[in-house]
Amino acid sequence: MTEMEARLLLGVPEEAGEEAIRAAYLAKVAQFPPDREPEQFEKIRDAYAALRDRRARSRNILRDGNPLPKLETLVDDLPVKRDFVGPKIWREALKSK
Repeated sequence: MTEMEARLLLGVPEEAGEEAIRAAYLAKVAQFPPDREPEQFEKIRDAYAALRDRRARSRNILRDGNPLPKLETLVDDLPVKRDFVGPKIWREALKSK
């Protein structure tokens, strides 16, 4: 299943991040549960597997003609790591001036 087919099946736009993809997947699973619609559920599961893999999505984005706008969607959901350095460095920097 291609990325475009997966996006159409789940109903998510190209710029959707991981949270939007997961929400669309859960909504589709609720609409087509595996015990009542096993064939449709399998397609939905395959679409989600194709889109949730960050590496596969990045490969598909880089193969596209204009990857720059879409690359942001790969890092939007990543937590920002901030290191607290404490006041000592700031005090030393202020004293040196």
